[in-house]
Amino acid sequence: MITSDEVREVALGLPGVDERETWGKPTFRVAGRMFLTLASDGPKATLKASFDDQAALIAADPTVFSAAAYVGRHGWVTVSLEQADPDDVAALVVEAWQARAPRHLSEGHAKLQTQVSHGGTPRRSAAVCERSR
Repeated sequence: MITSDEVREVALGLPGVDERETWGKPTFRVAGRMFLTLASDGPKATLKASFDDQAALIAADPTVFSAAAYVGRHGWVTVSLEQADPDDVAALVVEAWQARAPRHLSEGHAKLQTQVSHGGTPRRSAAVCERSR
């Protein structure tokens, strides 16, 4: 399990992120582009994903992942935080940020992650899906 506060902490730890209330709930943006929202009525997060990642996540564990209401047709995924693995959620937040961040921010973050991990950049959603199976 991961809490909304922990998801918020991950998101706000990424370069260029700001939090705004939109539609009565917290939303997170980079360069004005939304990549994450937290539900105001429970432990859920909705984040930007590719269509392939969205399908793989839902197929891997439909009790944790679902197509987001209204924006699921654009690849967004809703995550039930109470049932999700914290490391998977953190990785998905970073991926959502990378998908929306300007290149200079995302490339700089990837270089920093490589230096920190000494093993290259972490595997993206395919690895998350493999762990979820």
